[in-house]
Amino acid sequence: MFESLGDRLQNAMHKIKGYGKITEDNISEMMREIRLALLEADVNYKVVKEFTNTVKEKALGEEVQKSIKPGDLFVKIVKDELTELLGGESVPLNTNGNPAILMLVGLQGSGKTTTIGKLSNFLRKKHAKKPLLVACDVYRPAAIDQLKQIGKQLGIEVYEEGKKDPVEISKNACLYAKENHFDYVLIDTAGRLHIDEELMEELQNINKEVHPQEVLLVIDSMMGQDAINVIEGFNDALQLTGVILTKLDGDTRGGVALSVRHLTHVPIKFVGVSEKLDGLDQFDPERMAGRILGMGDIISLVEKATETIDEKEAMNAAKKMQSGKFDLDDFLKQMKQIKKLGPLENLLKLLPGAKKMNLDQVKIDPKQMAHVEAIVLSMTPKERKNPEIIKASRKTRIAKGCGLSVQEVNKLLSQFDQMKKMMKQMMNGNMKLPF
Repeated sequence: MFESLGDRLQNAMHKIKGYGKITEDNISEMMREIRLALLEADVNYKVVKEFTNTVKEKALGEEVQKSIKPGDLFVKIVKDELTELLGGESVPLNTNGNPAILMLVGLQGSGKTTTIGKLSNFLRKKHAKKPLLVACDVYRPAAIDQLKQIGKQLGIEVYEEGKKDPVEISKNACLYAKENHFDYVLIDTAGRLHIDEELMEELQNINKEVHPQEVLLVIDSMMGQDAINVIEGFNDALQLTGVILTKLDGDTRGGVALSVRHLTHVPIKFVGVSEKLDGLDQFDPERMAGRILGMGDIISLVEKATETIDEKEAMNAAKKMQSGKFDLDDFLKQMKQIKKLGPLENLLKLLPGAKKMNLDQVKIDPKQMAHVEAIVLSMTPKERKNPEIIKASRKTRIAKGCGLSVQEVNKLLSQFDQMKKMMKQMMNGNMKLPF
């Protein structure tokens, strides 16, 4: 996400860092590059004009302290203003209900039904709460079946009454949720055009009947500036509490995310970052600004790890690394834990300076990880505990067992040995870091 915008802005930031002082001339040059980057990213032209004027004004009016390089000060101003443009602070979900009711609305084809599954999964994992999915899209063929399939995949109950009146279904679902101690009710409504008066009236009736804490518009970030009109249309009818931007992982420009809050005053609450049912992230303006400018997002990386990785197992692995007893069984366990975090190339992009180190260009073939797993699983328990006993005949047997070559077995053993030595040095503080 934001790849093309991030590249252009980072190049501009790199130039200004080389300047000895901030002047009207070099600031004007920078602002021209930033203006073009934002316009190419499909950011609304009014937003671009206001943003560049504010940055220029602040940069020229800022007193530069001797301890701060002018370039660093300019980068800070751009990051602060970018954060402000994205909304300033993250806006949490309002879950003050018993149960809390969340109604999702949107255009046809915006990915609303999949998003409601992702959101229910997020709430269950993040807050250890019990969500109920409600099928109120009674018009689209197979919409109810799609929601039931998602519910089955996640192990989350779906409330449905077939093709009945959506207002009655939502009302009955909320009663059912209260009686059965559900914490959240997530209502999947039918996709519609914001100019479709009959269907918009139906949404208004559901809203009046169940009084949801959240009315969230699901919108495809790929639709560009048309999204602003859609948000305003829905907001006029429903008083939206937030927006969920889908397919942000597939949009290299990301202009709509930079325009939404400023133009509509509706906060972005979540963004879709992959097609998987765990591919939904809370939207944090400051972190997103840092990612756009190549500063990384270590907090998100740590949060993902905290949610996914077993702390006890990680501590045991750390002790084994320090003592040099880390074996191939431990390696396999750690690899499985890392796989739960999602595609490794996406994680590398969250590291500060990922672009400078070309980590954003790294492509990791999932087949390679599968090959490693197959090689280790073809070993005996004794071999996994003591890799040093694996000689020629054992390597041949392991290669045959996993359907790979002896060279690949050799490569894995060599890499594991190097990794083990490096880990022990790092754990004991004897490793010289390259910076």
